Amino acid sequence: MNAITITAEARTPGKAAARAARRQGNVPCVLYGHHVGAQSFTTSEKSLKPLIFTNRTHIVSVNLGKDSWDCIVKDVAYHPVTDRPMHVDFQVLQAGEKVTLPVPLNFVGVSVGQAEGGLPSYVLNELAVSCFPRDIPIQIDVDISQVEIGQSLHVRDVKEDTLDFLAPDDQILMTVEAPRAAEAEIEEGEEEIEEEEIDE
Repeated sequence: MNAITITAEARTPGKAAARAARRQGNVPCVLYGHHVGAQSFTTSEKSLKPLIFTNRTHIVSVNLGKDSWDCIVKDVAYHPVTDRPMHVDFQVLQAGEKVTLPVPLNFVGVSVGQAEGGLPSYVLNELAVSCFPRDIPIQIDVDISQVEIGQSLHVRDVKEDTLDFLAPDDQILMTVEAPRAAEAEIEEGEEEIEEEEIDE
């Protein structure tokens, strides 16, 4: 996976410095890791857009002076009204050490159930995984082509040898529901059966 590079400038920790950075169109950030002390910095809001307004996972190369670290975005705080990023946490990647992160799901194909008029319902759009930095995927492709009406895909149906899924095996990812007209017919049929049983 190719890393996205951002240029950072060191900043003084604290609320006053953070507010000053935002007034200048920058976003206060911090990076940390098991072998790296916390580094406070700012970067432009524009440089963060490919990282936080995306449905893909990215490795980020943070350049701060003469130092550079490969990281992942660990957390983003957004403004409650404008949705602009207010603060970003980066976690430094260490070769040979597993990292935990959410990875977007990419549902691929058209299910058998959809072709028969069923309605797809997507329960999750990402999965938390644990993996080594070299195995971080951009996204997880999930083939839905064989799902029939009334069936679901679960975490156990996704096969990724390099990823440890942190959700339960029986967690539903997506399902194909019966079309509403068919559901209405089934309900009417059940009501008719109930009425016949009462009459008897």
